[in-house]
Amino acid sequence: MTSYADFYRQSIAQPDAFWAEQARLIEWQQPFTRVCNYDKPPFVHWFEGGTTNLCHNAVDRHLKDRASQAALIYVSTETGIEKTYSFAELHGEVQRMAASLKALGVQKGDRVLIYMPMIAEAAFAMLACARIGAIHCVVFGGFASGSLASRIEDATPRVVVSADAGSRGGKVVPYKPLLDEAIRLSSHKPEAVLLVDRGLSPMPLVAGRDQLWSDLRARHLDDQVPCEWMASTDISYTIYTSGTTGKPKGVQRDTGGYAVALAASMKHIFEGRPGETFFSTSDIGWVVGHSYIIYGPLIAGMATLMYEGLPTQGLDKQPDGGIWWRLVEKYKVTGMFSAPTAVRVLKKQDPALLRKYDLSSLRALFLAGEPLDEPTARWISEGLQVPIIDNYWQTESGWPILTIANAVEKKATRFGSPGIPMYGYNVKLLHESTGEELTQPNEKGVVVLEGPTPPGFMQTIWKDDARFVNTYWKSVPGKMVYSTFDWGIRDEDGYYFILGRTDDVINVAGHRLGTREIEESISGHAGAAEVAVVGVADSLKGQVAMAFVVPKDSAVLLDAAAARKLEGEIMKRVDQDLGALARPSRVRFVSVLPKTRSGKLLRRAIQAVCEGRDAGDLTTMDDPVALQQIRDLMGAA
Repeated sequence: MTSYADFYRQSIAQPDAFWAEQARLIEWQQPFTRVCNYDKPPFVHWFEGGTTNLCHNAVDRHLKDRASQAALIYVSTETGIEKTYSFAELHGEVQRMAASLKALGVQKGDRVLIYMPMIAEAAFAMLACARIGAIHCVVFGGFASGSLASRIEDATPRVVVSADAGSRGGKVVPYKPLLDEAIRLSSHKPEAVLLVDRGLSPMPLVAGRDQLWSDLRARHLDDQVPCEWMASTDISYTIYTSGTTGKPKGVQRDTGGYAVALAASMKHIFEGRPGETFFSTSDIGWVVGHSYIIYGPLIAGMATLMYEGLPTQGLDKQPDGGIWWRLVEKYKVTGMFSAPTAVRVLKKQDPALLRKYDLSSLRALFLAGEPLDEPTARWISEGLQVPIIDNYWQTESGWPILTIANAVEKKATRFGSPGIPMYGYNVKLLHESTGEELTQPNEKGVVVLEGPTPPGFMQTIWKDDARFVNTYWKSVPGKMVYSTFDWGIRDEDGYYFILGRTDDVINVAGHRLGTREIEESISGHAGAAEVAVVGVADSLKGQVAMAFVVPKDSAVLLDAAAARKLEGEIMKRVDQDLGALARPSRVRFVSVLPKTRSGKLLRRAIQAVCEGRDAGDLTTMDDPVALQQIRDLMGAA
């Protein structure tokens, strides 16, 4: 068996030979003539001359061998719907959607903005766009009108695909009024809006613009729509990074490189095999949903489980902290992908739920989105008795930068570390001000990538090459390297540890401290369920650390004496772990932390509230109550 070190070394030293081999994992209509064109750094073009299609690789090519096999398993605990589509049935639905989009005037290269809940039709729409060569732009369902309008203006879609409403925790979220207002606000007006009526919310139609999916589907029930063969370098989709303020930043991705990257990652990292089932608990509004709900598993010939609902809500809408494990048992899930935040939510449930179901099919649980703290990793590892594989990546990268590729060579994971650099990623640690490469173990630097970036990585920012270069490639003095804007260290065995954003560094009396380090210390206290640390302006020290903690015992929120006791214990722990300089000025207790719907902590928003500033764009926030709690605490201080 090839050692991972050799596998990785070849990907960096001989990228053409390495990626030409990986490219055999997908089907090409026309072979490529050049593997990697890096003539104009930092722009890279993969598999030039080749033509392929994402939908063909995800759906059509499987019809020969597994037409009747499950392809899309749709489960909604919000509506009680549970339905499985075979590859043949998925092929039919995608063609109906493709024919409907074409009937609305969509052509190759046009943009289609998808603003939908987690329903099967959203998957049909994404795959249909790929099928006909349209560029899809998925915006998280429920985004506020102002932010949606800015994305409509930037993407200039010919058609918007949406629905009457989404649902979260049993509460209906009407989408149509938000969409109508966004279109009113936008200077760009789509020609048509294609709507799925779920019967959840009234949906008045705009004459001449709005079309019902049920009507068009019936009209195009038997239409045959062939795949449009795309140049490998053609754009497949754009996706906006969450929490963007001001002008939206559309990450642009290619077709052939992305297909190869996903096929390779499903094989080498996620160990996915045809006929098995993959369950990613993310949302199609995020890059994880693109890569590992829709395209990755289907390209690998797997069934993909698409889930609408909370991790603690059953199909009967009653509380059920074991719903995910019930689904793992029922559909014999072999690989599962979730977020540390979700695991922390499940950590509050009865641990017996992890033993209630037959989870013998599950080979690994992959986690990403937020740094995985050791107590959470240990809890879920002991509960599931399968490898817990953290991984680190970004919207911009499209697939993991740091993790473990167990299908190449079995390697141990290390709690607190997402792992080692994945093939194709030339990862370095650089000194923040000198740009000097740090080579000694445990030296803290900025995590960067040297070009060329691998297949599947972003091509550029949609319609803004200059912003792409200036934002990502010019932040380290004297070096053209891609900055992740994350601090990291590397241990003596090459495992990386992410210490937090470079813009989340606290400068306390001239000493630079990463919020991540303080959070790690606090999360190790038995009384802390979740924690967020931010730097707050201080007239004496420049900044001080402020900690917000969700206590495991909710009684602490109502008992001032218990809160003071726990605060003292936490401060003492940080003192012991990191020294008095890192000790938070205060530890505040809250019932929930402000996060995006993908589970990322809104640290900048917390910091802004603490400093009495505007918290900025909060359209991605999961629970508005969370930030209000902090406002109330700071107002009472």
